[in-house]
Amino acid sequence: MTLEKRRKVLVCSCEASMPDYGDSVARGCRGAEVETGNQFCGAELDRVRAFLGGTDAVTIGCTQQAPLFREVAEDLGFAGELAFANIRETAGWAETAAQAGPKAAALMAMAAESAEAPALVTLSSRGVILIYGRDETAIEAGRQLADKLDVTVLLSRPGEVMPHRVWDFPVAKGTIRNAHGHLGAFELTVDDFAVPSPSSREKLRFGQARNGAVSHADIVLDLSGQTPLFPAHELRDGYIRVDPGDRASIAEAIWKAADLVGEFDKPRFIDFSDSLCAHSRSRITGCTRCLDLCPTGAIAPAGDHVAIDAEVCAGCGNCAAVCPTGAAAYALPAADALLRRVRTLLLTYRSAGGHEPVVLFHDTGHGEPLIDALSRFGPGLPANVLPVAVNEITQLGIEAWAASVAWGASAVRALGPAKPKHDLAGLAANITIANLLTHSLGYGSEACGLIEADDPDILRSALDQVVPGTPSSRPATFLPVGKKRDLLRNTMVELHRAAPMQADRVTLPAGAPFGSLDIDTDGCTLCLSCVSACPTGALSDSEDKPALYFAESACVQCGLCAATCPEDVIRLAPQLDFEAWRAPRRLVKEEEPYCCIRCGKPFGTKSTVERIVATLEGKHWMFAGENARRIDVVRMCDNCRVEAVTNEGFDPYASPARPAPRTSEDYLRDRETSGDKPGQH
Repeated sequence: MTLEKRRKVLVCSCEASMPDYGDSVARGCRGAEVETGNQFCGAELDRVRAFLGGTDAVTIGCTQQAPLFREVAEDLGFAGELAFANIRETAGWAETAAQAGPKAAALMAMAAESAEAPALVTLSSRGVILIYGRDETAIEAGRQLADKLDVTVLLSRPGEVMPHRVWDFPVAKGTIRNAHGHLGAFELTVDDFAVPSPSSREKLRFGQARNGAVSHADIVLDLSGQTPLFPAHELRDGYIRVDPGDRASIAEAIWKAADLVGEFDKPRFIDFSDSLCAHSRSRITGCTRCLDLCPTGAIAPAGDHVAIDAEVCAGCGNCAAVCPTGAAAYALPAADALLRRVRTLLLTYRSAGGHEPVVLFHDTGHGEPLIDALSRFGPGLPANVLPVAVNEITQLGIEAWAASVAWGASAVRALGPAKPKHDLAGLAANITIANLLTHSLGYGSEACGLIEADDPDILRSALDQVVPGTPSSRPATFLPVGKKRDLLRNTMVELHRAAPMQADRVTLPAGAPFGSLDIDTDGCTLCLSCVSACPTGALSDSEDKPALYFAESACVQCGLCAATCPEDVIRLAPQLDFEAWRAPRRLVKEEEPYCCIRCGKPFGTKSTVERIVATLEGKHWMFAGENARRIDVVRMCDNCRVEAVTNEGFDPYASPARPAPRTSEDYLRDRETSGDKPGQH
């Protein structure tokens, strides 16, 4: 692969503990100045200094000594771009190291793909802590934290608790009914709240209890042993929950809580554009994919769109992975930046002579240590397995899976823990759709998949069992540019173009983010309510005549059109029609406009106006008998209709008089007139 900017590349053999990959890197990274060495971090550090003396971009094939190299660059005032690649644990320390040259080149090239750092969210804590417990354990924790934090202890249904001679902090009883918030901004609603009587003698006695008390805290230490106060509680910043019977865990929690004072930065994991959201329109609910999957409750409806609480968001990326419109976009890195890295990886691997590449997505917290352990104590990764680090594997959208296959991957896998911290339902759904697409196009039945492993040997066994699919003989090379839907459109078009086997249409399961609409055109009146409701512009009309158009590549199957249609003639059809994704919008229905009989201005459709006339003429009191001529107002546009009604004294309320209401006296009078007497029949 030819690099777009001048770059210097340093490839170290780490004291000859792995092969010299200089030739492979030079072959794969054409245009780069490649230097090899054995100990760039020690005996050959001066060579590194020489490389860092200019302004060219530099990539160093070592992550272990990255802090040292950054320090050298800072001392030299290096103004260029500095990147690092781990080729030792991922390629060089493996039983197949001799065949891993193309992989080393690909990893070096991928490292040079820079990504913008995400924006940060700042959480501020003043050290106000609520310790929620049930007995002396909570009070003892408060005593240990009292000199560091502003402590309040809340005891839920306490037993016999001995009063202390001196209270250094408040103690109360109560049960937390609900809680929300995050580090620095918790709000807790407490029932059965009461404070102890100061005259408590042998045990704490509490005063009159009340419900609905509200408490605010920066930190919550939960020692109650009850149900967690938050969903996915381990991901809630500032909420620490431990087993009250585990003394070691309590000691660790106390130490952790004491350190939660000050300002803390976390990435803004999701960039959200409410204008793209397809959640609802006109109080009709459409897409709820993100709401269904968010583990922390950070997403909530907010009118026509949803709102994401960045302070609560834990960064799993499920919302971005399943969001069909791109309203929720992952920012660590952005989807297009991640795809550029994968593209560079695969194209460089092929350019350097590699075959049957398997892309392995993994996170840094679990996957990276597992790969490291496999290289140090086992056979290492196979030479054709190309690792790609992401923040969370749950952030992977369909575009990441499909694009990897389109660029030549024979298989794509994601590595996750055996007991995942995030719900994998969204990831599994995306893998299912990706496999339906790739199988239909001849790439293989299981081109994409998930490996759940906590043991390096299990990881290696799973990789050895990966059956390479049928990669394209002419892989795609397209550049991933744009937002989510643009990435998907380009990916699907190129996946189809490069496919070993052609298929025009793939049927997808219900809930898929792609599809068509089955519209009963005979029942459609072209009222265009569906156009107004469509949040993505998949349905559109014409300025020239009554017409309905549909663009399948823009449809996200939110269902708002079907829910809005007054004639109930729209049905969702989950599928992916590759030809439709290439084509512009298609005409669904078109009619001749009906022209106003006065001014000639087109309004409505001819069939609709004629249907209304046929329904009303001579049958409704307003348009029957001597009023028959009034039916002409139906044949007029809005302006002419108002003028005609005004000029001709058309009174829409002048209906025939209704019979007067009948009373009991009326019925009795009728009986007297007819000669009937009460009781006679």
